[in-house]
Amino acid sequence: MKHILLIPGLLFIFTTAHSQVVEAPLGFEEYDPISTLKVEEHIPTRAKYPFIDVHNHQYRMPDQDLHELVSVMDTMNMQIMVNLSGRGWFQEWDEGTAQLKGALANVMKNEPKRIAVFTNLQFKDFGQPDWTDRAVAQLATDVKMGAKGLKIYKSLGFSGIVDEKGERVAVNDVRLDPVWAKCGELGIPVLIHTADVPSFWDPLDRYNERWLEIKTHPNRNRAKDRVSFEELIGEQHDIFRKHPKTTFINAHMGWYANNLRKLDSLMIAFPNTYVEIGAVIAELGRQPRAAKKFFDKYQDRVLFGKDSWVPAEYVTYFRVLETEDEYFPYHKKYHAFWRMYGLGLSDEVLKKLYYKNALKIIPGLDRSGFPD
Repeated sequence: MKHILLIPGLLFIFTTAHSQVVEAPLGFEEYDPISTLKVEEHIPTRAKYPFIDVHNHQYRMPDQDLHELVSVMDTMNMQIMVNLSGRGWFQEWDEGTAQLKGALANVMKNEPKRIAVFTNLQFKDFGQPDWTDRAVAQLATDVKMGAKGLKIYKSLGFSGIVDEKGERVAVNDVRLDPVWAKCGELGIPVLIHTADVPSFWDPLDRYNERWLEIKTHPNRNRAKDRVSFEELIGEQHDIFRKHPKTTFINAHMGWYANNLRKLDSLMIAFPNTYVEIGAVIAELGRQPRAAKKFFDKYQDRVLFGKDSWVPAEYVTYFRVLETEDEYFPYHKKYHAFWRMYGLGLSDEVLKKLYYKNALKIIPGLDRSGFPD
């Protein structure tokens, strides 16, 4: 006779006849061992130098208390925040314009030196005869109002954005070419997020490194999407190639932070591109020697970005970039179950990553809060 005892995370099966106790193994979600490794630890709650976060999202900026926001920025030595969501998620052009105007007015009145705002494209009525001309004109107007750049959401390229025929709008749709060209003419950068983590397209099985993330966030499963990762990224690279006079900031290191040899080849092929490190710090932290070589080589083309506004998580970024700590965890197990190591970047590389490169390519940022 068998008796079963259930305890959260454990399954005990008692066999009366043989007086055996069999303990079933823990599931992957439950297993979370405490490391017994004893090494030096450095927990930098503030960045070594004032920094610019080029990848942030604030959706209530027209009526947000910006002094309160800046006070939180001060605790971590963030000198300038770039809010990429100037027009929010509004579908109507007038609503998006009102959102941007409100955000810029609030910034100008309260924190003009500490916050910058990018504008966005509005794809409603894409494919209508006047859409391209209207978008180009709106972009010029937004920059004149104070927008410092253009942010492209990852929705471009997926099936959610369609033209007048109901067809998917590709990242490199020719009707967008005048927009990219106008950005070059205006001297503003395009921070573009294309596709998602490549593993999201892989089968959800025991070999998928992002299994736990997809299991806990099933909407991130791309396996059944009509368009592949390779197709999306290829479309993105096509616009880099066609518009060499436009500066592009490739969000999330172009999703090649786990393949720096590939990213190296892209940096060579597209000298008009920069990369930012938002949401890929765990990839860099598990390959500290290779990542440090990459940052040393491309120190003039890397930018600091975080993406989600969770102040407590910035410590992980500072620790990976600044220290030489060993074998420490990421702040979200479902993103990265592995341990990381500090890169120990030099002061000169840190300064370029934290603020010099952003000041170089984003027009009109206040320089007074930074050292040499």
